[in-house]
Amino acid sequence: MSQRSQARSEKGSPLYQRTAEALASILASAPPGSYLPSEPSLSRELGVSRATLREAMRAFEERGMIVRRQGVGTLVARQLPIIDAGLEVLESIETLGSRIGLKVEMGDLTVDRRPARAEEAEVFGIPAETSVLEVSRVIEAGGRAVAFLVDILPEGVVPDQALEQGFRGSVLDLLLKHGEPALGLSRSEITAVPAAPDIARKLRVQRGDVLLRFEAFLYAKDGGVIDHSHSYFLPGTFRFHVVRRVGPRG
Repeated sequence: MSQRSQARSEKGSPLYQRTAEALASILASAPPGSYLPSEPSLSRELGVSRATLREAMRAFEERGMIVRRQGVGTLVARQLPIIDAGLEVLESIETLGSRIGLKVEMGDLTVDRRPARAEEAEVFGIPAETSVLEVSRVIEAGGRAVAFLVDILPEGVVPDQALEQGFRGSVLDLLLKHGEPALGLSRSEITAVPAAPDIARKLRVQRGDVLLRFEAFLYAKDGGVIDHSHSYFLPGTFRFHVVRRVGPRG
């Protein structure tokens, strides 16, 4: 039976589900690192609209089985171990990866010293227009981008030479190694967001694809904020969980 007839059979199933089943068959025979046919070609082959095709492809993307690269195509991904992390303890991606034998590397790095915006000055408790350090970088695993991280810190918190020699992508590990100021706790807000055009380019995904975003404030033990970060993670590569106590009734 052709892929097209598969997508149109079993009328009791939703169209996207039948399309997903046909895609699963195609992926099963496609070697990792190869590209799928273009979306117009696939939609014609399966006899569905491009909107239905994209809906079906989203599930495979979230499981890390394919990577959609804007302007390039859809890559059949090499399967990586899932980075499974509890939210009770703050650890770097490099630390999490090493625990499961996954080599994590830093890709594109940008270090920018600029005047603090009004809201940043308020967060850090510094005078307006005081310099801050913005460190943005791509994190890669298995030869593909899996996260995009942006940290904003007051000037002087991270030694200049630390970012020039041997920096591997984790500002948290840098701060822990430096030892000053002593770190206290981190407060994070977790949301699912569509990939903005600039972030989509960094992660080599389609604009609007869903990413998991952590916005975090890292506090020193004296209570002041020393790092305001935004971290964007590809679904299918990371799995986060939290252990919660059961509260009393009423």
